[in-house]
Amino acid sequence: MHLRGTADLAMAVGRELDMHGEELDDVAHAAELHDVGKIAIPDAILEKAGSLDENEWAFMRRHTIIGERILMAAPSLRSVAKLVRSSHERWDGGGYPDGLRGVEIPLGARVVAVCDAFDAMTTNRPYRHRVNEPAAMAELVACAGTQFDPEVVDAFNRVLEREMVAATETLGTPLSPAGVASA
Repeated sequence: MHLRGTADLAMAVGRELDMHGEELDDVAHAAELHDVGKIAIPDAILEKAGSLDENEWAFMRRHTIIGERILMAAPSLRSVAKLVRSSHERWDGGGYPDGLRGVEIPLGARVVAVCDAFDAMTTNRPYRHRVNEPAAMAELVACAGTQFDPEVVDAFNRVLEREMVAATETLGTPLSPAGVASA
C-alpha cells in the first residue's frame, strides 16, 4: 500500500512539474521500486522499534545502491535505477549514497523523496505512529531547502490541496489526502 500511494503521489507531482512521457513513467516506477534494495537488509534492522546505531545505519544506507544494481539487470529499468540510487539524496548535500546536492539530484529522485517522506510520515511504522496530513505537510515545508527541493515541495502542496478540494466537492465531506472522511 505504501508503494502504490507513493507512486500515485509521484505521478501527480511529476505532472504538476510538467514532466511527460518516459520521464513521468520513470518517476512512477522509481516511486514503486525505490526501496527494492531493502530486500538485502536484515529484518532485525528494518523492523527495529528504536533508533538505529551507526553500524545499522551504514547497512541501511546501502539499500539504494543495492536497488540500483537490481534494477540495472533489466535494460528497460536502467533510467529508473538512477532515480532509485538518488532517492535518498538531500537538497543540501547531506543525503546518500553520493552526497549530491540541489539540481545534481535527478528531478525524478527529488519527487520520489518528497512523496516517500509524506507517505512515510502519514503511515504507522515500527518505530513511531503516523502523523496527520497537515503535520506531515508542515514538516515538508519546514525541510524545503535543506532536505527537499523547495519547488517539488510547492508542487506537492498544490497537488494535495487540489485533491482535497476535489474530494470535498465530490463527496460533500472533507477528506484527508489519504481519502478518509474527517469528522
